Amino acid sequence: MSISVIIVNWNSGKMLAECLRSLNSQTVLPESVYVVDNASSDGSGDFVDYSGKLKILKMSDNIGFAAGNNRGLAECTSEFVALLNPDAFPEPTWIENMLIAAREYPGIAFFGSRQLCYDDPQKVDGVGDSFHLSGLVWRKRYRMGQNLEDKIAREIFSPCAAAAMYRRQALMSVGGFDEDYFCYVEDVDLGFRLRLAGYKAMYVPDAIVRHVGSAAAGGRHSDFSVYHGHRNVVWTYVKNMPGVLFWLFMPVHILMNIVTIAIFALRGQFRVIFKSKLDAIKSLPQALIKRKNIQNRRVASIQDIWQILDKHLIPDKKW
Repeated sequence: MSISVIIVNWNSGKMLAECLRSLNSQTVLPESVYVVDNASSDGSGDFVDYSGKLKILKMSDNIGFAAGNNRGLAECTSEFVALLNPDAFPEPTWIENMLIAAREYPGIAFFGSRQLCYDDPQKVDGVGDSFHLSGLVWRKRYRMGQNLEDKIAREIFSPCAAAAMYRRQALMSVGGFDEDYFCYVEDVDLGFRLRLAGYKAMYVPDAIVRHVGSAAAGGRHSDFSVYHGHRNVVWTYVKNMPGVLFWLFMPVHILMNIVTIAIFALRGQFRVIFKSKLDAIKSLPQALIKRKNIQNRRVASIQDIWQILDKHLIPDKKW
């Protein structure tokens, strides 16, 4: 079972070096590591130290996380591809435990890690991504104290791409990431498209990483993060929610977006949240074209998707 690792870097400073040191310490080393440097200006892409096979792909400008991973994916020939953020630091058995899970569950195509908060490893950074029937997305158990359930393997909607592993052929079959996303929610969109294509995802509790999170984007509530994240939420629902579920929950999706605008307006970010939703609406013709292509290739049944959605009246972020 061969595996390559892709790291998309943009001004990550010393974190990239620490990430590569973590890969150097793996009990199972990757076949290749690809660092896609999105025109970093801090020198982080110029000084890397890795003892194995390393290829640095230098971009002429910042093409984003989605496109950066696609550039790395185009270089890979391994059976599995792991994605790792430069601010995510895997424990030595991370790759080994991911591959053990892949061997034990040959019907699973993509795998998520137990992500712990870098500043407080007793707290969970995430155990996989959830998709609510409204279109709202989140990382399960974010910033909550670890408990026994966090040590149990289970099916998840999709993994957080900060530290995830995919069967390469599955990624290729759905065309990789949607590069229009640039960053944020692109991993949920990819996961949704993989599910529609008939693939499933699993949380691997023994595959542990410590994750800083939003290190290069100014934090989870920066204008940059809010704009891209909440624009992309709309695109993901429109493109992927299948059949009758799309129409049945469209009113809930609209209500969720109205509530989101109100919440961020109260936080003093009305202009950025309004622009994110306005730009999402302006791009709906392109999203609907993508939807047609995605839904025409759908393998999963409506029931398959219904079963994996979060259907709580109030989204259940605690698990």
